[in-house]
Amino acid sequence: MLIRRALAGSVKIDPLNKPLPSKPPASAAPRFQAFDLLATLVAVVRTDGAVVFANAALEGALGSSRRTIEGSQLSECFTEPVILQNALEGAGSNEFAALRYDAWLRRASYEPLPVHVVVAQTDVAGEVIVEMLPLEQQAKQDREERLLDQAQANKELIRNLAHEIKNPLGGIRGAAQLLQMEIESKDLIEYTQVIIHEADRLQSLVDRLLAPHRRPHLVGDVNIHEVCERVRSLILAEFPKGLKVVRDYDTSIPEFRGDREQLIQAVLNIAHNASQALADQVLAGTGQIAFKTRIARQVTFGKQRYRLALELHVIDNGPGVPDSIKDRIFYPLVSGREGGSGLGLTLAQTFVQQHHGLIECDSVPGRTDFKLLIPLP
Repeated sequence: MLIRRALAGSVKIDPLNKPLPSKPPASAAPRFQAFDLLATLVAVVRTDGAVVFANAALEGALGSSRRTIEGSQLSECFTEPVILQNALEGAGSNEFAALRYDAWLRRASYEPLPVHVVVAQTDVAGEVIVEMLPLEQQAKQDREERLLDQAQANKELIRNLAHEIKNPLGGIRGAAQLLQMEIESKDLIEYTQVIIHEADRLQSLVDRLLAPHRRPHLVGDVNIHEVCERVRSLILAEFPKGLKVVRDYDTSIPEFRGDREQLIQAVLNIAHNASQALADQVLAGTGQIAFKTRIARQVTFGKQRYRLALELHVIDNGPGVPDSIKDRIFYPLVSGREGGSGLGLTLAQTFVQQHHGLIECDSVPGRTDFKLLIPLP
């Protein structure tokens, strides 16, 4: 609908319905300029299949210039060209307003790209919009939506569970203390001390679960590289030998409004997990963590599209996240390390989401990349 409106607002239909010229007119590019802002692949074609316009995303996907694509047959870019040809004929004869199907897009020097194709009529006679959404991008959006829904459900569960545990826990500890005062046997006192000690440990766990929801969100100007440098110094202080922390900064990234301490804690939790996963590499003197910052343009995450976003990558050369927990690493109390609390990544995700951002993880043996995405003004 947005695409059709963009066309309708800038083009007048020829009342005589004359045939379109064999090549796109010189004014075609300005008419479709807005399509270059879209992340999806878009082509405007005639009903005979000739390309009138190809946006920048389609250029990149096909590995061909716009000048090469325009005027060619779009169906030749697909592994099964007949399907698109039939769809264009149907659009031209008004058999449908829009048609969807899955296909494979040919790419120069690359494997074919799976795409979801939308063929839609426009308000201009003889022109059809063909929009191609990479299926991997659709899968990524679905994964992000599930992650956000899960994070919200986890937050409510943690908050309610922590409050339910906290009240009886105080009673258990108090009763153990009173009992200890009445007992004379040292052996029995050891048992009451175990109760008190375990109650204190559980109380500390509950406090950590509730910490993100108790502390006020202190907003100020944040320089992401100051955050990275603070975390870097803390990690190197804990691992002075065998671990190298590499900087790869884009110094043009502007400051933004956020809670500096929360972001330090989020990045520190991720980097600390990485350094602990690098135990064998640290012993061998080959452990490495990299902080990489970049600006992403026209990105969609968290069900919203942003003109600019900060990308902070925390990359390590460790063994990778175990396959058994890859889909659950941001769940509370899920840990791939013996003795781990399973709260570090949960809290990191919570802190980043409070900045309207998201954390993603891409992990294979030898390389784990945690990517923090935060909108920029």
